[in-house]
Amino acid sequence: MLMDDAVEPVDQAQMTALVPREPTSAALSQAAAAADRAASSALFAEYRQQLAARTRTAHDQDLARCALYLADVGVSVGALAVEPAAWAGFTWGLVEGFKRWMLREGFALATLNRTLATIKSYTRLAAQAGALAAEQATLIAAVKGYGRKQGRNLDAERAKIRRSTKKAQAVRLSLAHARALKEQPTATPQGRRDALLMCLLLDHGLRVGELAALTVGSMDLDAGTLTFYREKVDLTQIHLLSAATLRTALAYLRHDRAGAATEEALLLGSRRSGALHGTLGVRSIQARVQALGVDVGLTHLSPHDLRHYWASAVIAGGTDLLALQEAGGWASLAMPRRYVERAKIANERVKLQT
Repeated sequence: MLMDDAVEPVDQAQMTALVPREPTSAALSQAAAAADRAASSALFAEYRQQLAARTRTAHDQDLARCALYLADVGVSVGALAVEPAAWAGFTWGLVEGFKRWMLREGFALATLNRTLATIKSYTRLAAQAGALAAEQATLIAAVKGYGRKQGRNLDAERAKIRRSTKKAQAVRLSLAHARALKEQPTATPQGRRDALLMCLLLDHGLRVGELAALTVGSMDLDAGTLTFYREKVDLTQIHLLSAATLRTALAYLRHDRAGAATEEALLLGSRRSGALHGTLGVRSIQARVQALGVDVGLTHLSPHDLRHYWASAVIAGGTDLLALQEAGGWASLAMPRRYVERAKIANERVKLQT
């Protein structure tokens, strides 16, 4: 009788290793926690990827405005646009305080309402990611903006205050004044900040609210451009930076904002010592412009005066009114015409074909 070939005995331990086993509860918990962390970190990124570029820019400026408020009340936060954990300490009371802060700073009610909507969207995502307590997200969602009737009443009251302090006419600047205002000392953080502030107002005609809302990501130094949102006309614009603005932006960003996240506020406040600290909101900008104006012999100078100067300067340089209207973010030609100083010789800008 022939014998079968010898067969090696099977190792029982090897066989056991090949049989699928039910995961232990500890392993399952660890895997679930890792999956939750990955999903949480991707939640904000996926949400932002679905937004139009224009909406993303508006969100960044809304969140930068919120970070300014928090810094103003002594709270430091992470990157609100990308980090769920940055929302961990948010409460409905903070959001209510932010709403009142925006009113005091003079932001348009449309901007206030849009910013509240942005905050609610991100706090809802943060709650979904587990970074914010669900009950706080619910309370924040209940914070109300202002309806049309409320808005009219509030704007009427704010208009009374503005009219009581409004100047009869804009402060007139000469070219020498403008150059002096832009030539701030660049050896100090405050000087570099002031130089950029003045260049943005004098060379680009930004409104004070637009300036306060700029983020670090608004500046593209490689392309030499500034991307910003004009809330008054609901328009995102791109400006080519003037040579002076690009030079001052390079100095300020490299020395004073190196490592800052793109969604962080561009312009920081400053202490009396000149060190940069805290926020540079609308009222802070107005106060700083007035102080720098006194330094060059101009009293009661305002950011709006600098926008007047910009409009007149670009027309004097040969820019036509249609181009000025587009660059300045006006809805019609009527507004830029009001900003431009009348020429001493009525027809000096008239070109005849010869």
